[in-house]
Amino acid sequence: MTLREREQAALSGDGHLQDAIRRSTDAMTSRWAATRAELADAEGLREAARSLRSAAIARLPELLAQLADRVEATGAHVFFAADAEEATSYIAGVARGKKLAVKSKSMVTEEIKLNAALAEVGVEAIETDLGEWAQQLDHEPPSHILGPALHKTRADWVRVLAREGYDGGDDPDAMTAFARRTLRRKFLEADLGITGVNLAIAETGTVMMVTNEGNGRLSAGAPPVHVAVMGMERVVASWAEADLLLALLSRAGAGVSIGTYVNFITGPRAGAEMHLVIVDNGRSNILGSPSQEALNCIRCGACLNACPVYRQIGGHAYGDVYSGPIGAVIVPLLRDGDPELSHASSLCGACWKTCPVAIPLHELLLQGRAESAPAHPERAIWRAWAAAWSSPRAFALSGAPARLRPPQMLVPPPFREWARGRELPHREGATFRARWKRGEVLE
Repeated sequence: MTLREREQAALSGDGHLQDAIRRSTDAMTSRWAATRAELADAEGLREAARSLRSAAIARLPELLAQLADRVEATGAHVFFAADAEEATSYIAGVARGKKLAVKSKSMVTEEIKLNAALAEVGVEAIETDLGEWAQQLDHEPPSHILGPALHKTRADWVRVLAREGYDGGDDPDAMTAFARRTLRRKFLEADLGITGVNLAIAETGTVMMVTNEGNGRLSAGAPPVHVAVMGMERVVASWAEADLLLALLSRAGAGVSIGTYVNFITGPRAGAEMHLVIVDNGRSNILGSPSQEALNCIRCGACLNACPVYRQIGGHAYGDVYSGPIGAVIVPLLRDGDPELSHASSLCGACWKTCPVAIPLHELLLQGRAESAPAHPERAIWRAWAAAWSSPRAFALSGAPARLRPPQMLVPPPFREWARGRELPHREGATFRARWKRGEVLE
């Protein structure tokens, strides 16, 4: 399906999708605004975070080398994966002979399709984040970076959990208690734990995970083998950098001053085994490009919550694990994803304003449009517009008559598809030039 077809499918329902997304994103946006107001110099911290992230990405090879040395010094194993195939092959090798893996929420493992690779070697992978588990039971990918199932209504939750034997009605406490009882047994039975990595601290070889449910801690600590999977850009130089980014991540993501569970792991515990898998999978293509600042992202999801397009079409319409403004930027860059994604934006700038590390997402979206423009009719349209408005006579003609709005069918191909869904504004009254010629006083 094309982007437009997925958008139409999302918008063709009865509005329940939009209502569910609006409730969830409104709540998260309000909490982010409230916790941001607690900071003495929120904008200064935001700019400091942007500078720190940019500096870390600029020296990424050096920091990754330092991180690998420190991690291996603790007795853990480090593997650099050039792409998804290398990453899943390595993890499948670690998992071979095991039966059950419990997983904490990890967008990178979704990106590389790890669960399918584990199934091929006979390992059942259970998502233990509540939202991820619901998505797994419903055979859907996550629809949001932070809240994988925020588009689901209570009725959806009852329907999904009934597949595991739940019959306790639509009370959230009853559903949560059922999930806790069901998943707790999995932690105790698992022989492999897999987690993501929010940040990795190069100076000590420490990996940091932030969760609100405690499942990350159990996934890393209960099974005898722990595999941590991180995108290679998620490294920071020092604890001081991690401290600042953690403060902003918790506020922008969950709207709290600090996450409920913040885990720092430096090496395996006694008698256990730990592997750190550092995934490239196209990230090197972004280094040194005009879009390099996209790698500064700390995956808080704030840009999705603020985006008017995401709030209407949801995450699945983007066709990839990464959705919203950041997904529209990075997916085409990472692995030749759909270049049309950069057009799934109003360019209102709300994503940039809310981003805790001040990534200029609207500018990067424009960059994506420019790169995909040779095959897009919009490029020809803007060229024609620029040429027309460079001439005073043509500019004057473009403003008349006052209430003309050409029907879509009169727009010649290939511009007709571009015109669909776009409306020319009505002009009220005479143009500036007409009033000027009549000698009217302009105020």
